[in-house]
Amino acid sequence: MTRFDYLLEQGLIANPVQVRGSNTRGRVAQRKGRNLALRCKQHKDAVLRFLLDARVPFDNNLAERDIRMVCVKRKVSGGFRSAEGAAAFCRIRSYISTLKKQGMNVWDGLVSVFRGAVIMPKFIC
Repeated sequence: MTRFDYLLEQGLIANPVQVRGSNTRGRVAQRKGRNLALRCKQHKDAVLRFLLDARVPFDNNLAERDIRMVCVKRKVSGGFRSAEGAAAFCRIRSYISTLKKQGMNVWDGLVSVFRGAVIMPKFIC
């Protein structure tokens, strides 16, 4: 048994199954710690993928930062007036995010769009 498996088992022991009386219906809600341990056990390969593949980051903060501006926009203005406006916002944010991730200058990229000579980031597969 690996240390990861051992720690998961310890987490499950520390967070036992919640039981309800026999006259109640539905599934019993479990503790957050138990749910986390069960998810980690079920998706062990995905959880530990960063150990074997250097392209996989340890956390997903970058992805969360990418969608943060959409959440802020929705919170501040209550949403978008049209699907086209939402698509344009997402397209612009995606372009800015890609420029940042590739170490390119965001200002130069946005200016290039208005000049008609768009700086295209590299498409990495």
